[in-house]
Amino acid sequence: MTTPLPTPRHPDAPPTALDPADPAFARDPYPYYARLREQGPAARVPLANGTHAWFVTGYEQTRAVLADPRFSNVPPRGAGRPKSDSPAQRARACLARHMLNTDAPDHTRLRRLTTAAFAPRRVDTLRARIEELTDGLLRDVAERLAREGSADLVDAFAFPLPVLVIGEVLGVPEADRAALRDWTYRVGSPADALRPGAVDEAWTSLYAYFGELIAHKRRAPGPDLFSALTHDATEGGLDDGELLAMAFLLLFAGYETTMNLLASASLLLLTHPAELAAARRDPGRWPAVVEETLRHASPLEGTTWRHATQDVDLGDGTRIPAGSSVLAVLAAANRDPRHFPEPDAFRPGRYAHDATGRGPRAAPHVAFGHGPHFCVGSRLARLEAAVALPRLFAAFPGLRLTADAAELPYRPGLLVRGPRSVPVAA
Repeated sequence: MTTPLPTPRHPDAPPTALDPADPAFARDPYPYYARLREQGPAARVPLANGTHAWFVTGYEQTRAVLADPRFSNVPPRGAGRPKSDSPAQRARACLARHMLNTDAPDHTRLRRLTTAAFAPRRVDTLRARIEELTDGLLRDVAERLAREGSADLVDAFAFPLPVLVIGEVLGVPEADRAALRDWTYRVGSPADALRPGAVDEAWTSLYAYFGELIAHKRRAPGPDLFSALTHDATEGGLDDGELLAMAFLLLFAGYETTMNLLASASLLLLTHPAELAAARRDPGRWPAVVEETLRHASPLEGTTWRHATQDVDLGDGTRIPAGSSVLAVLAAANRDPRHFPEPDAFRPGRYAHDATGRGPRAAPHVAFGHGPHFCVGSRLARLEAAVALPRLFAAFPGLRLTADAAELPYRPGLLVRGPRSVPVAA
């Protein structure tokens, strides 16, 4: 077994351990990941909570880990610190039984139930509705800019659009969506970054809400996915616990990633005027803007935690011992200089191609994962961004950022990543 590598330190991080709740690390984790990757594609990292984990930062090694069944998604018994037997912990344990925390054959069965809902043909039929929802939000943004002189693109645009879209797909009442956003934000953040008790309250509230929603769908089913899943449960497709967990996962994953994609793309275009001008001149460039944003500012910073079920040699002399916690860091893999020239530069041209579709293409990014756990909602996220971004910048040709981009707050943690605020004026 190789000797554990020393852990490089972010300038503002604690001297001996990585703290994912550190605002400076959340804003810019890339220098840390680059130094980590320079010493090898995987390294054992001490964390501020007293545990250790292997961070996989190399592109090829990340893809290998994501497709290797020796890295299990099922949390091992007794993983982490001992937890009290509280209502919040019982709620969390139930909602965490979703398909991202399973392996085949359970994962295969659970994934099959959602694949049809996000099939390409069905997703593509949403384009007109996404256009309609986007135009309505942009009218609201225009009113706010006229009234107040400024607006926050996260609160007014990047958050509400995917919430409206996934709310319609899943049949979540519009009046409930703000509360759901707050609860899902909390459970996806390190507890140290929030007030005491905030995470436990969120888990309890989510558990109660989904239980009530599913009961309502059983009484009055509609054409939405929740109703279909509820019917599947009565036919033996899902048990009650799996149904609750599936409801949580689809809502959380259905808007969080797209919100971060929209917010990050808006910010990148506002700070790269030449790239924005190029997209305005050539509408065919917008898909490349979306793909480069996914690579450069991965909305999923890391995957869900895995653990090695046996010793695994990654093929470069790095051996991850059995029982180790492993995080595939998508944000780092997507900036591996061995696969992406000028990895820290935002260059949509690397994902553009000529009119024949046969032009040079960059290596495929892993922003939506890889292998059996590849995100089923990736096509919907891409469609929302491809529709909404050109409409945003066409509606406000003089849009400008009103704060220092380097000082904007970012969501803490190692799971999802995106700016919490993008203040603008027109």
